Amino acid sequence: MATCGEVLVRLLEAYGVDTVFGIPGVHTVELYRGLPATRIRHVTPRHEQGAGFMADGYARVSGKPGVCFIITGPGMTNILTAMGQAYGDSVPMLVISSVNRTEQLAMGQGRLHELRSQQAVVAGVAAFSHTVLHPNQLPEVLARAFALFASTRPRPVHIEIPIDVITAPGDGLPLEPRPLPGPPGPDPAAIARAAELLAGATTPLLVIGGGAVPAAKEVLALAERLGAPVINTVNAKGVLPPGHALHAGENMAWPPLREALRTADAVLAIGTEFGETEMYPGPLPLRFDGKLIRIDIDPEQLVRGFSCDLPIVSDSRQALRALLDALPASALRSSDGVSRARALREALPALWWPAVRTHQRLLGVVQEALPEAILVGDSTQPVYAGNQFFQPAAPRSWFNSSTGYGTLGYALPAAVGAKLAAPDRPVVVLVGDGGLQYTLPELAAAVEAATPVIVLVWNNRAYGEIRTYMQDNGIAPIGVDLYTPDLLAIARGYGCAADRARDHGHLAELLAAARGRERPSLIEGMEEPPFVLE
Repeated sequence: MATCGEVLVRLLEAYGVDTVFGIPGVHTVELYRGLPATRIRHVTPRHEQGAGFMADGYARVSGKPGVCFIITGPGMTNILTAMGQAYGDSVPMLVISSVNRTEQLAMGQGRLHELRSQQAVVAGVAAFSHTVLHPNQLPEVLARAFALFASTRPRPVHIEIPIDVITAPGDGLPLEPRPLPGPPGPDPAAIARAAELLAGATTPLLVIGGGAVPAAKEVLALAERLGAPVINTVNAKGVLPPGHALHAGENMAWPPLREALRTADAVLAIGTEFGETEMYPGPLPLRFDGKLIRIDIDPEQLVRGFSCDLPIVSDSRQALRALLDALPASALRSSDGVSRARALREALPALWWPAVRTHQRLLGVVQEALPEAILVGDSTQPVYAGNQFFQPAAPRSWFNSSTGYGTLGYALPAAVGAKLAAPDRPVVVLVGDGGLQYTLPELAAAVEAATPVIVLVWNNRAYGEIRTYMQDNGIAPIGVDLYTPDLLAIARGYGCAADRARDHGHLAELLAAARGRERPSLIEGMEEPPFVLE
């Protein structure tokens, strides 16, 4: 007899799941009974929040949903922050948890791990949460989750299964995945109107978000067809090749980009919320005097915030392919698009705060030593700086938690997930000493999972960004200057290689050495000369 839990893992495998992140507990052990009979790898973090961050990093690099097995009660409350980050950044994540027995639900009898309602707790950070009350419901609920991941805005899904349902007989349940719908295509009339507006524009401009990543080839083709400068958000970095002549910059807080958006006679925004985390350090309302066209897979997003002239509900790739086909062969390429993009790029460095120069040099060393690396960042000074200028070699190669939900402690576990998704590429963690201490024990998980990530720690012995913010606003810094332990000793204790970089040349040597290791490496850079450039 196969139990419902054993059928579950076979169905996950059938849907293409190859990795699950989780910490077994007495309420979830029956989910593990069938794992050895599959090809699914299990990775054990040191905290359920780490499981969620690992699933997030895995999903961002692979494009597939990250899957977690989570214990009832405290396991679910522990993973909520990771689900919030994934929800904010539209990352596909499937969280499968146990819950108390069906006859015990909502009874308040003081059962182990009991919550009054896990669904209510999870509601704000999940596309949906469903309680499987009978084994026959399992195939349908799983199909709903994977249909959402395949065809609409991807966000976390939570499925909870009572302990007695996990162990119930699952014989007779189908073991084949259900056919899934593809993403929606655009309305032909809307595409025709968009083509008309763009073909007639003399100063077109593109804004690309994370939703444009699957359409990187089409974005490039359209930008070059129109001669349109491209503003990218953080999660769209890499969609345009590094150094492309139409790259106009990022961070829509800067006046030159804001003015370009205002004065363009046609702006095409693809897969972006225009979120305030794309306007660091001070978000301000945007204005569009010309026509604003928005393409997004989420219909609600198209009417949130400010109004647009032409909303198009569609998968970005299908919409851009249709738009390229609809543009007339005689469509004039904007003759000054390259010069407009260059003028914007050249205007931005004068607006950067001093630390950006420091980290431009630092990240330049990383990029030169590891040109094909995936860089996974925390909410930390090098990341905020890199968001202003860094151009990775490919999409899905620069992401961090400074966007959306904006948590700390994200980078290390997310990098473990990223490395599992791309084992042949170097993965570099960009993290501060404060953020690292949120999830420092995940070094043990990285060693155990044989994921040789390279942890680059910017140590300023503080929550440096918040300290600066307090000072800039006339507030005496309180609670931001930290006691930071000996991170090198701790890393070595976990079985990692660990060194402190003396200067940029030494950093390059340490990065090269770390690349050849089969275990994680921690490299510490201090906020003091020679790393701080005056």
